[in-house]
Amino acid sequence: MNRSVPRPLSVAEIDLAAPEGPVLSFRPAPGGPPVVPGDVYALVRLRGRPAATVVGTVADGEDPAGVLAALARERLARRVPLSDAERLAGTEARRGPGAGAGPEAGAGPGAGTGEGPVPPRASVVVATRERPARLARALDSLLAQDHPGFELVVVDNAPRTAATYDLVTREYAGRVRYVREDVPGLAAAHNTGLAASRSGIVAFTDDDVIADPRWLTALTGPFAADPGLGCVTGLILPARLATPAQVLLESHGGFAKGFAPRLYDPARPPADEPLFPFAAGGFGSGANMAFRAEALRRAGGFDPATGTGTAARGGDDLYAFVAVLSAGFRLRYTAEALVWHHHRDTWQDLRNQAYGYGAGLTAYLTATLVHRPRLLPALLARLPRGLAHARAVTARRGEAGGGVPGEHGTHHPWPRSLSRLERRGMLYGPIGYATARLRKAGPR
Repeated sequence: MNRSVPRPLSVAEIDLAAPEGPVLSFRPAPGGPPVVPGDVYALVRLRGRPAATVVGTVADGEDPAGVLAALARERLARRVPLSDAERLAGTEARRGPGAGAGPEAGAGPGAGTGEGPVPPRASVVVATRERPARLARALDSLLAQDHPGFELVVVDNAPRTAATYDLVTREYAGRVRYVREDVPGLAAAHNTGLAASRSGIVAFTDDDVIADPRWLTALTGPFAADPGLGCVTGLILPARLATPAQVLLESHGGFAKGFAPRLYDPARPPADEPLFPFAAGGFGSGANMAFRAEALRRAGGFDPATGTGTAARGGDDLYAFVAVLSAGFRLRYTAEALVWHHHRDTWQDLRNQAYGYGAGLTAYLTATLVHRPRLLPALLARLPRGLAHARAVTARRGEAGGGVPGEHGTHHPWPRSLSRLERRGMLYGPIGYATARLRKAGPR
């Protein structure tokens, strides 16, 4: 069947005073081009707090703020049922899809109000390899954070040139620490960043993001209120949707996990997530995560045989989430902690990403069982219900005009060729992980 190529969208953000209130501001996404007539993807904020996303079409001569504000008000008026994980997060109050964005939702401590505990001191780790221009853009946004006390550490992973070293030591001297890790792989780089950190909280992000000015405050604030919290993850939205590959990735779900706050507690597993804690892709993503350093170290850190840059192709973040939960710590997701991600922009990039997703998934599961074989009976017991749940979710996502996890209101079917690549990656993942482990164990 012929399917039209996805059209590019402008990316913007609109801030409302209230769900039915006036527009406080409207602007392009950070670092993005001006909004032009055509399809527009917009983050909706309520007095600065992320609440929802909408997609609308702006005709020539129309006011884009007016068009998107009308869509935003309609979007925020809808009601959706609470999940078990949201109930654990204390969101029983009446809410709409913007839950967590209003003061009544009890989002991160003191978010946007100046009240509540002071966020703890943090170390921010950015692993990078030969992308100095993107790194500079990310560092500029990180240095503009409103957090009261943090350090910024760049881990240069298996560098081929001195470009990253020169950038950090010349352009950011005295503001950013440079650390080198010669063993290739994102997990190895993250472990080096963890070892180099001087704070009780360690946040990780990538070199292809732009961080919202309140990102670090929102990501670290929950640790001050909950001593049993081991990990916090946040919202990841697309910085640009300029190519078919970027649009397809975001329509397939991208990296977004919604706008409702969620708390995952191993002592109270959510009944509506039958594979918990093994469906770690729903907890967050590596471009936006923070850990209590003690909890991550107690869990053994990241498995260096996982992650981009290894034969396993990915899964380092998922492994760490499950490791921390298995150690008895809680994990919280908050949309208050926002980064804008620059998706890969070519079709070949998307093919590589689809294969890597599949490989990373089964590689992380293999790593989890290698390090924690006691979890195998629990995984086997959860598989029948978990697979049925996954099929039901896949069927809903495949419906014409259906929504996607990011609640974007638009849908481009995921090409079958990419689904096949994901499945091939899943078959390869355990082999890739074993290969990576053998390489780590060999002579260096």
